Amino acid sequence: MEQRRARPDPATLIGSGKVSELAGAVAAAHASIILVDYDLSPTQLRNLEDALPVPVIDRTQLILDIFARQARTREGQLQVELAQLEYMLPRLTGQGRAMSQLGGGIGTRGPGETQLETDRRRIGKRLAILRRELERVRRIRRQQRSRRESAPVPTVALVGYTNAGKSTLFNLLTGSDVLASSRMFATLDPKLRALVLPSHRRALLSDTVGFIRNLPHTLVTSFRATLEEVEKAEVLLHVRDAADPLAEEHKLEVEKVLGELDVLAKPRIEVLNKLDLLPEHERAGLLAGSGAAVAVSALQGTGVDRLLAAIDGALTADPVEEMTLWIPQSEGDALAALESGGTVRARSFEQRDGRDGVLLSVAAPRSLLGRWRRYRASAGHAQQQPAARQR
Repeated sequence: MEQRRARPDPATLIGSGKVSELAGAVAAAHASIILVDYDLSPTQLRNLEDALPVPVIDRTQLILDIFARQARTREGQLQVELAQLEYMLPRLTGQGRAMSQLGGGIGTRGPGETQLETDRRRIGKRLAILRRELERVRRIRRQQRSRRESAPVPTVALVGYTNAGKSTLFNLLTGSDVLASSRMFATLDPKLRALVLPSHRRALLSDTVGFIRNLPHTLVTSFRATLEEVEKAEVLLHVRDAADPLAEEHKLEVEKVLGELDVLAKPRIEVLNKLDLLPEHERAGLLAGSGAAVAVSALQGTGVDRLLAAIDGALTADPVEEMTLWIPQSEGDALAALESGGTVRARSFEQRDGRDGVLLSVAAPRSLLGRWRRYRASAGHAQQQPAARQR
């Protein structure tokens, strides 16, 4: 059922007349539940349940129920439970003395503690435990991130509307086999895998929870530990479903959540996914386009090379530099490292100071070149230092 109103009814959202009409529709359809595509206030939820013969759930509760079914890891379950309890706490209702656990009487002080008060205290205690456990998770994640950041390996985070194909793209780019499903919110926990770029630089790719229109604020708060990967990433890949007629609306919703996380200033690459679902002429036009967005089909592997090149160009950490080095033939490990970790532009064999060596012009990450900088070639001889080799 749909309704247009100038403003929501403060008591029932939809007004008493529509409530009566809805009760008749429930009876005629033998419905077992009512879903309201709106965030109901505690009062509205209570009044609707009192007036209708079946349970009523609103949009936020439905999303939380889906999250609860999809949570697999301990961290995901903690985050979902925290969000559910924060949602439930203001919606607890009681009937005063009718729900008293401790009866009144001669020599006692009033009706005693109500079931409502007991429930609130129990939920409050559980919330405190969950927040402590999640803070421990965040602390461990920060420690892991600090260890990663000690090496110059940048992080790239996938963000986007739910069911945009992020996990399928993640599997394609990293050779992983994480769950890729058409179900909403199939990914609740961040996953990190190594990604090798055309410049031979390495990056970490993070797959994150999908966003949705009017994402409940409790979810943004509860999943802060997960969304920290988005906050710390150097580049964001905004994955969009190119075949979805609501793609532009979804883009605005994702940017709204990114604004709440204060990451809109980060470099972003728009990835138009699911090209395989478009007509041939639209697909060809997107692939031939020279705009900022990169068109791909994560299912078929189309456009991956261009996407990897775009990621390579957007990363500023550990930049690629060119250097000419003269390396003695005896330094086989140096030659192997430079050839596997960089791109050799030119190679020639030269003898210097009576020793055989290789003159290389190589483009490689700064961190790799730094290990062998002592062999940097000058106009005459290599600038080899007698000190022990750096590892």
